[in-house]
Formats: sequence, structure tokens, C-alpha cells
Amino acid sequence: MPLVSINIPVYKCENYILRCLESAKNQTYKNLEIILINDATPDNSIEIIKKFISDNPDLNIRLLHHEKNSGLSVVRNTGIDNSTGKYIYMLDSDDYISNDCIEKLVELAEKENTDIVVGETICLDSTDGQEKLLFPIRAEEKAYEGNDFIFERFIAGDWPIIAPNKLYNREWILKNELKFILGLYSQDELWAFHCAFKINKIAFLKEVTYIYYLHGASTIYNKTKVNFENHQTIVEWFTKAYKETNSKRKQLIKKKLIGFKETTLQMQWKSMRDDVPYWKQNYARLKKAPKLSLSDYFSSEFTTDQKKRNLFLNLPTELGFRLFKWRYER
Repeated sequence: MPLVSINIPVYKCENYILRCLESAKNQTYKNLEIILINDATPDNSIEIIKKFISDNPDLNIRLLHHEKNSGLSVVRNTGIDNSTGKYIYMLDSDDYISNDCIEKLVELAEKENTDIVVGETICLDSTDGQEKLLFPIRAEEKAYEGNDFIFERFIAGDWPIIAPNKLYNREWILKNELKFILGLYSQDELWAFHCAFKINKIAFLKEVTYIYYLHGASTIYNKTKVNFENHQTIVEWFTKAYKETNSKRKQLIKKKLIGFKETTLQMQWKSMRDDVPYWKQNYARLKKAPKLSLSDYFSSEFTTDQKKRNLFLNLPTELGFRLFKWRYER
């Protein structure tokens, strides 16, 4: 029964935090510490939390405070730094978990001796009450072993990049000095990439353990300029890793960049369609990142689709925009 540290960020979550806390309280696995990190929330969340703590004196629960709003990356790092469990579990305050979530993840982690265990996530849409599998696990095996193979399967998209709904071995995080990058608004993509560089064994529980609550304020629905500036920063980190790694991983990072750049431009077009100059600016900036070489086009390492998408992403900017608009407005 190793101790598990559940880390919960607190910021503008007064409508959801009680449900989140109740789901942690109702776990069938009892050796838990619940760590809440108040990122200077301006709403009534802290009062709700304090009452919950008062009403549940038997729970091992701590409330930490940031003096000023510092962003989710800093909150995640504070949670890691203050966790004492063998495992760390990240739970967002507007989401909740199944009653047997921690029990099943710990059981698999102990059996397989893994760095990370990934659970299945269901998205509950507040607009229609429907459950959707937006972040499916695509891994074909129960566990993967060997960092080179794991990194290859990460690039192939075998598991979701979201930081929550994963049970992390705390010593593995500390040993590899894994931290969320400060200042990033969209931090999960880069965190998942850095983790994949270091994982030696990962296991998958194909049972729903996490309910991701989609609502009007969800980040997935609210992409602004700061998100796309963050995406440029993430591409810079991918580029840094590309320059520092071996040739096999260079090819894999190129594959990652093709998908990430295309997704960034699609999301930006959907969220900021009227700001065409900014779209063109980002298209031109993304072209500076590593791309397929001429020899790559004669290699079987890349699919025909990847070669075509890479070409579309590296045209003269005006031509690239016209072709993109034609492709996505048909």
C-alpha cells in the first residue's frame, strides 16, 4: 500500500472543486495524501476547500498557497516538490476520478514496476451530457519497455499527452529532473515529450479512471494568441532536442513536428480566423523548425502522407496560406 500523492491545482474552480475532492475522498485506495495548490484564486474556491477539510478531519490533506498567480506550470512543480508519496497523480480541479482509479493504477504500477501508468479518459461534455473518448489509449500491449521503443511509440501517438490521469513514480521524476517549463500556458505537450525521452517502462490500463469535464471555460475550447505563442516555444524545445539527440531520434522528432505544426495551424485557423497576418507570421516561423530533407523524400522512413504534409508546411508563405485555406474551407 505505497503512499500516493494526489496533486490538485486550484484556480477559479468554485463550481467544480467539491466534486473533484469528493472523488478523491471516495477512493477505494486509502493510503493517500491530497495536495491542493492555491494559485491565488480570486473566487470562493478556498472557502469551499477549507470547509471540506474541516468536515473530513481523517483525510490526509494539505492546502498550499502561492502569493501571486503563477500559472499551471509553477503549480504542477509545486505539487511535485511537496509530494512525499511513492507515486504522484495529477488531478485537475474541474475533473474527477472513478472510485477505483488509484487502486487499479497502483496495482498495475506495482505489478509491472513502471515509471508511468496511463489510465483511460472519458470526456463529459457539459453542453449535451454526452461522454466522448477524445484521448484514447492506442497502445496494443499492456506495457512497453525500453526507452527507444517507448519514444517511437510516443511519437506514433499510442497514448494521450495530457498530464493528468497518469500515475508517476516520484523517484523517477526526481532522478530525471523532470519539471514543467515555466511560462507555458499549454504545458502538457512538452511535459509528455520530456517524459517520453526518459521512460524505461510504461503500462496502460484500458479502463476509464478519469472524467475530463468539458465546459465553456475549458482550455480545449479557448485558444488565444498566448496559446499559439506557447506553441512556438514548444517547437523551439523540440528543435533543441533535435539538435542534441542521435540520428534515429532526429527522424522521429521530424515526424512529431509535422503533426504538431499542422495541428497548431489548424487550431489557430479555427480560433483566430480573422487574424490572417498572424496566421501567416506563424506559418513562416514554423518553417524554421527541422523539416524533411531531400533524402527523406526518397526514404521509406516517412509515409507518403507525411511527405505531402511536410511539403504543404514549407511552401512560400503566401502560397502556403492559399493552399491551406483551400484545403480547409472545401
